[in-house]
Parts: sequence; structure tokens; C-alpha cells
Amino acid sequence: MPNENFVDYIKICCRSGKGGEGSAHLRREKYIQKGGPDGGDGGRGGHVIAKGNKNLWTLLHLRYTKHIFAKNGENGTKNLSSGAEGKNQIIEVPLGTVIKDAETDEFQCEITEHDETKIIVHGGRGGQGNNHFKSSTNQTPRYSQPGEPAIEEWKIMELKILADVGLVGFPNAGKSTLLSVISAAKPQIANYPFTTLKPNLGIVAYRNFKSFIMADIPGIIEDAHKGKGLGLRFLRHIERNSILLFMIPIDTKSIKDEYNILLNELKQYNPELIDKTRLLAITKSDMLDDELIAETEKEVQKELPDVQYTFISSITEKGITKLKDLIWEKLSVEL
Repeated sequence: MPNENFVDYIKICCRSGKGGEGSAHLRREKYIQKGGPDGGDGGRGGHVIAKGNKNLWTLLHLRYTKHIFAKNGENGTKNLSSGAEGKNQIIEVPLGTVIKDAETDEFQCEITEHDETKIIVHGGRGGQGNNHFKSSTNQTPRYSQPGEPAIEEWKIMELKILADVGLVGFPNAGKSTLLSVISAAKPQIANYPFTTLKPNLGIVAYRNFKSFIMADIPGIIEDAHKGKGLGLRFLRHIERNSILLFMIPIDTKSIKDEYNILLNELKQYNPELIDKTRLLAITKSDMLDDELIAETEKEVQKELPDVQYTFISSITEKGITKLKDLIWEKLSVEL
């Protein structure tokens, strides 16, 4: 299945290179028997570096790479020659990747731009050669510094997908169906909860060769912010969407109650999410006739007066063009 190729969470062991040792060499030539210290410095160990790549959409390429080791720095030598630095190990990641310490769960950095680099594990510094320790009272030091040891740490990499529009709704609200209709994406669709287990992305074509990216995110259930259902596995993806499109079926018991549950889950997970632009799509509107739709519209206007909404049907494509216009209008304001 296509979903198997979408990996948004990995745990990986990263080890930097150790620093090279400084040299304790004393200069000795044919006519210079006591030339003094000329030991060079050790080279720095290689860093482990994360680098953004706009052409990557998933962490799949790292799924079977459990260990990333940078090279050690070389030792210093005579004639004040410094050792070579250890080769850095670069990990390419998609934009929107968050890197955390696996033991403490502490946030370390986030990659959001192409070619942006962040050192996630620093290489050990090289030791100083004995030339640094000479003085008027110690003209021939016979010691030098060792290099700093390598650092080995486990890192967690989480991908927060970057999309213009994120679809928010309970399972079976019609999110995957909508994405399949208005884009070339082919998400798995079935009439049971949690058909979508991982986010799907689709590029939606608009007028005059314009387009925007839409993300189908696995369905929310009540208490998802506590990890219930798919919980935290998907809520993080919503943080990177410019617009949140709430999707609620027209046959639900209460559109207002369902909308408020969804909004509360986002607020409990991250209060900043409620500041994002929100739209409401009332789905499966082909199930009711025009008279019942008009009654539903009156209820929505009364109960959710501040929410911009539209009625759609992905099966008959009713209201799809209007929805695209509404989304593009909001995106133009965001940009």
C-alpha cells in the first residue's frame, strides 16, 4: 500500500567522531639537536548534521539506518602539522522534521528550509600539541592534550508535514474521499474507522495553473490529545498547515457539538492551533434534499455564526468548485 512508504517517525543512534590527539614531538634535525617542541594539534572529530531537502517527503530512507557514525579526527604530527578533521556525517531530512533527544524527549532543532543544516551531535575537539605549552620556564614540554571523546546519542526524528490545507475531522468524515476527488492522490478508502493510518498529500489544481497542497490527516476522536486512538501520532502534522478545513458529515447528530469537540482537541494539544484560519465543509450533502439542507444551513448559521462554511459532496462533486475558491481566497490572505 502507498501508506507503507510514508514514515514520519524514526529513532536513530548518532555518534560523532572523537578528536585527534595533539603531538608531543620535539624538533630534531642533523644540526639542530634541541629544536624545541613542534607537535601539531589533533583534528576535530566529525559532526553528525541534519540537512533539509525539499525533494524528500518522508523519513522512509532512514527506516533501516539505525546507526550513523561520523569519522574520527586524525592525530597531530611533527613540524606543527595538524591532524585532518574527521568527515562529517550528513543526514538529509524532509522539511518540517523535528529532532529530539530520545532519552529526555527534549526538543533540539527543527529543519524548515532547503539546505538548512543543524549540528545534532558535535564532534570532539582535537587536542593541542606540545607547542602550545612551551614557556620561558618549560621550553621542552613533553606532553600534549588528548582529543575529546566521541558522543553517542539516540535521536528521535518526527516529521510534521508542510501543507497549505489540513483536513480535520472524525473517522469516516469523507476526508480521504475529498482528497481523491480534487487531487491525483489515491488514499485508501473504506467504510470503517481509521482507514487512513498515515497522512496523505495531494496537489490540488486551481484556476490559471495555480495549485495548493492538501493533507489528509488520520481522523480525530475525543481525547486524542491524551494519545487516545491515533492520538499524538497525527496531531503534530496539523501544526504546519496554513488552513484547517474541518469536515463534518451532514447526517451527524449535532454539527455544532462535533465542531466544538474537534476544536477542543486541537486546543488541548496546542493552544496556538486555534489561531489558525479555519473553514468548515459539511460533507455528504447529497444524502439530503434541498429543503433539509436549507434547514441545516439555518441551524449552522445560528449555532456557529462566526464559522465560514460550505456544503459539499465528494461523490457528486457538489460544492467542490466553491470550496476551492474559498480555500484559495483564504490562502491568498495567509500568503
